[in-house]
Amino acid sequence: LSFFIWSSIPDKELLSAAINGTLKNPDVLEKQVRRMLADPRSESLITNFAAQWLFLGDVALKEPDPLLFRHFDDSLRSAMVRETELFLGSVLLSDRSVLRLLDADYTFVNERLAEHYGMPNVKGSDFRRVALPPGSPRGGLLGQGSILTLTSYPTRTSPVLRGKYVLENLLASPPPPPPADVPALNTAGEKRGETLTLRDAMVQHRANPACSGCHSAMDPIGFAMESFDAVGRWREHDAGKTIDSSGVLPGGIAFNGVAGLKKVLLDQPEPFISAFTEKLMMYAVGRNVQYYDMPAVRKIVHDSAKENYTFASLVLSLVKSAPFQMRQSHL
Repeated sequence: LSFFIWSSIPDKELLSAAINGTLKNPDVLEKQVRRMLADPRSESLITNFAAQWLFLGDVALKEPDPLLFRHFDDSLRSAMVRETELFLGSVLLSDRSVLRLLDADYTFVNERLAEHYGMPNVKGSDFRRVALPPGSPRGGLLGQGSILTLTSYPTRTSPVLRGKYVLENLLASPPPPPPADVPALNTAGEKRGETLTLRDAMVQHRANPACSGCHSAMDPIGFAMESFDAVGRWREHDAGKTIDSSGVLPGGIAFNGVAGLKKVLLDQPEPFISAFTEKLMMYAVGRNVQYYDMPAVRKIVHDSAKENYTFASLVLSLVKSAPFQMRQSHL
């Protein structure tokens, strides 16, 4: 419990409750969990869990092309990661609904990151919370530079990487690996010197029957985020053409842009909450979630729905679950 929430050893109060056996009492356990979440040490849960769940540590490995993105530097890279950490903490540790991770109307920026996003009147290196205007594409994780840079190539965006990232990490529905003989994406047009938009290039790519199945799920999600460039700046055009960020998911659900994608995810919140719960359980118990853990995951999601999927309700239900309470047998 202590390593889960504090990433450290238990304090005297928690240790005493464990030694005298009262921690087995559900009321005492709940009291201790709420106390621990309110303690500043719980911030380590956010930063460490975020690094594991969202792969934030990999942002340090991304090297956008210095000729195409000359302004990108380590200061901006660090600011992107810090924005996401502060945002997660503001939602999770203030016990808002976890769904606000998708559509919050605020974020955290310093001057460097605000300039990158085109936000005025932010000065200095300190981060501050800023309200976003209605309809801003920046609200939530899908509009943050860390996620957008993480899911791009050095020279361009990638609807495939972005769609795959959302499916794997936000919906727990990873696509199968691609076949070994998949051809490289060709962005050259038929006319000399013509460059295709990524959408047009992907249309040709999907003409291969071996590719079309997986891409039908990944590509619409990725194209919804195509108005963000490879380092998360907003743009209106690609290859001289207006960006088309519309899409249709398998099953016929149509949407337009990142705002439409968020609405689709929020209209059916259970897949996102279930994915979040799986990732949180994986972090809490220190192993991959297995098929026999899924009844516990479903119960956690069901129980937390009564409290609008607050982070505390998810944590409390998780620590009372069999995967957390019981040691795994090794036969």
